[in-house]
Amino acid sequence: MMHSSDSQATLVLRSLRQIIRSVDLHSQQLRRSIGLTGPQLIILTEIHKKPGLTAGDLSKAVTLSGATVTSVLDRLEAKGLVVRVRSEQDRRRVSLTLTPEAEDRISRSPSLLQEEFLEKFIHLEPWEQSQLVASLQRIATLMNAQSLKVEPVLAMDMGLELDRNIPRNSGIIEH
Repeated sequence: MMHSSDSQATLVLRSLRQIIRSVDLHSQQLRRSIGLTGPQLIILTEIHKKPGLTAGDLSKAVTLSGATVTSVLDRLEAKGLVVRVRSEQDRRRVSLTLTPEAEDRISRSPSLLQEEFLEKFIHLEPWEQSQLVASLQRIATLMNAQSLKVEPVLAMDMGLELDRNIPRNSGIIEH
């Protein structure tokens, strides 16, 4: 016989799995449609909005760590989507610009999952927003995940190499 708390726990776990699956499906859609991950698209979009941005300023603008941004930029540069341009006045300053191919991919990109979420979230009542935040923080604690350092990006693949021993759809990202 299943207790009420067992069925509630099952509902929570099912909801978590639905969230993970939604993120995974959206990431797959991005890769299929424009050949980019969510973080790659976020970075390209930010450079598009502010041409000539430095990697440090980009890191702050997209709230990703400097190491993550550098790794993603390396991959985007290798794909021919970003160009790093060293300043002639200050050789320490390196600006970022997009190639025409990057501009084309941005124009063809679907909306990002976190953009869709944020648009809906901001229309919730403040008490409901607070309740969701508290509940999710409590779930993170129950799952011993509260101390994990994560970026505020909904993506299964941060544009980095994944550990080959972790199944691709597990939701675990190796930095």
